[in-house]
Order: sequence, then C-alpha cells, then structure tokens
Amino acid sequence: MKNVQIPQELFMKLLRYHLLDDDSCTEEVKNGLEQKMNAMVERELYTRSKTAPTEEEREKARQEYLDRRGIPEDFRW
Repeated sequence: MKNVQIPQELFMKLLRYHLLDDDSCTEEVKNGLEQKMNAMVERELYTRSKTAPTEEEREKARQEYLDRRGIPEDFRW
C-alpha cells in the first residue's frame, strides 16, 4: 500500500470535518481532495509515459497526460 501526502492545512480540515462534525469546511475539503486526486492521476500518467513497456503505450499515456494538463496541440512534439 502506498502512502499519500497532503498539506497539513487540509489534514486539519479533514479532522475538523470528521471528528468535530464541522461542516463549515466541507467545500474546502472537497476541493483539496479533488486537487490531490488530480495530481496523483497526472503523476501516474507521466510515469506511464516514461516507463510503459511499448512505445504505443508510452505515447498513449503521454497524450492523456498532455490532454489533462491542457497543453494545446501546437506546443506538442
């Protein structure tokens, strides 16, 4: 099992939300977790674009990564 690191501020908001039933930070927790999830997905795509066993798989992962990052076709090679 892998570990995931999050900012201390997000961790504290998660504690407040779950342990203290404080709903005032619900949106911030949701946004922080979505940002972390997106970063993890992008990192996985980047890693696959460098380490996939075939050139086709590497290129597919590279294109997915660039699409997620919003890189225009004009800037790709």
